[in-house]
Amino acid sequence: MAEPARGAHYKWIALSNTTIGILMATINSSILLIALPDIFRGIGLDPLAPENTSYFLWILMGFMLVTSVLVVSLGRIGDMYGRVRMFNLGFAIFTLFSILLSVTWTTGTAAALWIVLMRLGQGVGGAFLFANSSAILTDAFPQDQRGLALGINGVAAIGGSFLGLILGGFLAPIEWHLVFVVSALIGAFGTVWSILKLRDNSVRTPGRIDWLGNALFAVGLIGILTGIVYGLNPYGGHTMGWTKPFVLVCLIGGAAVLLLFVVVELNVADPMFRLTLFRNRAFSMGNLSALLAALARGGLQFMLIIWLQGIWLPLHGYTFEQTPLWAGIYLVPLTIGFLVAGPLAGRLADRYGARPFATAGAALSGVVFLLFDLLPIDFPYWSFAVLVFLAGLSMGLFSAPNTASVMNSLPANQRGGGAGMLNTFQNSASVLSIGIFFTVITLGLAATLPHALSSGLTGQGVPADLAGQVAQLPPIGLLFASFLGFNPIQQLLPSASAAHVSQSQYDFLTGRGFFPDLISSPFGHGLHLAFLMAGVLCFLAAIFSWLRGAETRPHVERPLLEETEEGLAGSGEVAMQEAGAGSPLE
Repeated sequence: MAEPARGAHYKWIALSNTTIGILMATINSSILLIALPDIFRGIGLDPLAPENTSYFLWILMGFMLVTSVLVVSLGRIGDMYGRVRMFNLGFAIFTLFSILLSVTWTTGTAAALWIVLMRLGQGVGGAFLFANSSAILTDAFPQDQRGLALGINGVAAIGGSFLGLILGGFLAPIEWHLVFVVSALIGAFGTVWSILKLRDNSVRTPGRIDWLGNALFAVGLIGILTGIVYGLNPYGGHTMGWTKPFVLVCLIGGAAVLLLFVVVELNVADPMFRLTLFRNRAFSMGNLSALLAALARGGLQFMLIIWLQGIWLPLHGYTFEQTPLWAGIYLVPLTIGFLVAGPLAGRLADRYGARPFATAGAALSGVVFLLFDLLPIDFPYWSFAVLVFLAGLSMGLFSAPNTASVMNSLPANQRGGGAGMLNTFQNSASVLSIGIFFTVITLGLAATLPHALSSGLTGQGVPADLAGQVAQLPPIGLLFASFLGFNPIQQLLPSASAAHVSQSQYDFLTGRGFFPDLISSPFGHGLHLAFLMAGVLCFLAAIFSWLRGAETRPHVERPLLEETEEGLAGSGEVAMQEAGAGSPLE
């Protein structure tokens, strides 16, 4: 008699735990995005120093890199040794590293290195959570109520992204440590709640861990993603470091190790990646289109934030210190687009099949990127808001049907591994996308910014030799300074006497308009190339999405509420991807 009672109430306990986990992950990601300027100021790190670029990139992308590497393996370990046990461990690890982040006591590069390492530790905890949360829900809820559970998780993901922006904008200016205290408090509650209340009612799947495959995959993927991070750093007299021997070793060596990984996975009895799944056209085309879409959109949010913070907001009266919070607020239509698309995509794809809607979503994303390319750098906000909304709408329209199509193509006993593969492709492509977008923008800046900066400074009376020194600053440093809400000119020329100009000239140089106006044309050149590339990738994703083939399963009438719930879950997955928190698909 005890088991039915447990079944009636336990599902809500499982839902509360997994929802807390998703809420914590999305708050943690969006709060960090807004708080980075205050963190850099708090630890006294100069964003314009070339040697500090790698710290910025690792803080941003380290979490996603770790989850990309570990999520498949940890999902399989959960199947073997207990999903709840692994989920509890993930909560505890995430909380521990959040606490360690909140007590950061050093400054300078030592503090930056500490934050990077602790963020990597958070990523390990996050991978445990993402790899097992949805599987726990599937075990706890009957089939006719899983849409409700996943829908609530989707709303939590979207809500967490909103809440993180608000909390980050409020807490970080007061004390930057508080942004990590939030994650620590939520994590501590979630850890205790899950240990006390969660029970493992899953069927264990016996098997052996593919240690060689896991090691090769980790080394190969880490090598490539590390190469991308350091390729963005200046090297010698070059704007970027793609010719640096260490970067080449990471990229070429990582690719070689991943090729060896493929050979191993095709020949072991119990592989980490079941590559035979790619013989299924719906699975292979769905994964390929998801990878291309993630490549196109992964760097979008960062480019839009830099556009807003470095140029548009200062030109419209906002101080550089105010720009991080307001950039998040002005991007709210992106999240609203997810909310609108989720129920729509879930309902239509369920009734008519995933292919037309996933394909239309990818194609619409391509059109939106090309329309972004037509906007002037100093755009009217209503046009920007409409395009941002359409970007969120198109991403949501693609993601939920595509995920459903991939999962429906898998046999029941391989859904966990297949979902982990999809998650890994999307997260890895998002990291790669950030590297590609930054590279394209930086190359565009490098071609025209030094001359524009030098002539602009000399035009205001700055001596030619000093203006030349300032103009030689790596463009990537100027991008990151804008992202972090710093006025680069004020950082480089701290006083009128340092600039050898009058006070009125100095006030103009360090005002809201000089640097944004100066950088507009060079930045626009790079942005044009980035949007064009993203549009092409989206159109390719649409082609591969259509090639998945038509679904043959018969249509089953389902309640509108259930379809809406699953659609919200799909939009929540997109929100988690955009926040860099991964997507708990398993």
